[in-house]
Amino acid sequence: MQYAEPVTLVDAVLPRVEAGGRLFAWARELALMAAFAAFVALAAQVQVRVPWTTVPVTGQTYAVLVAGGALGMRRGAGSILLYVLAGMFLLPVFTPGSATTSGTWDVHFILPWAGTERVLWELANGGYIVGFVLAAGLVGFLAERGVDRGPWVQVAMLAGNALVYVPGLLWLGYLIATDWIAPGGSAPLGDLIDGSGTLDKTLPLP
Repeated sequence: MQYAEPVTLVDAVLPRVEAGGRLFAWARELALMAAFAAFVALAAQVQVRVPWTTVPVTGQTYAVLVAGGALGMRRGAGSILLYVLAGMFLLPVFTPGSATTSGTWDVHFILPWAGTERVLWELANGGYIVGFVLAAGLVGFLAERGVDRGPWVQVAMLAGNALVYVPGLLWLGYLIATDWIAPGGSAPLGDLIDGSGTLDKTLPLP
């Protein structure tokens, strides 16, 4: 079945206005993507660090899946690309960084704003951010086909989560295995994480 004009949640709540012309349509799409990029940035400031892993639990994954489901494939992935580009070159929108990677609990909830601005290859969680783009695109693709309105919505969200974690864990494992040192750091990432080997440090069990 072809879906020439897929209708997502945003299109149902804020219908397209055909009379506005192409410029208005492009402005609408960009505004929607920017708004959801800002939503992901806000969710990144909801962070819980747990003792057994270098990568904190954040609200980003939830926000990314919502962006994909609400906007559809192209706009969903586009909104996350805007977020990534903002964090790499313009604004401190990535989740707060920390010199401590394991052994402690810590909770940060939005304020004071403590975002990170850095290119992805200087971040231990850079693979997860790459996965955000893929996950938003996949969930958006499925949402355009009505999966978000049926009993298969849990499968769509699970698949989206997988696309976050697979590149994230592979990226983290590579950095640990190659004795990567974060910019400004004094020791390899693997030395800062509890565990007996690369796999144990990459995917530890609490």
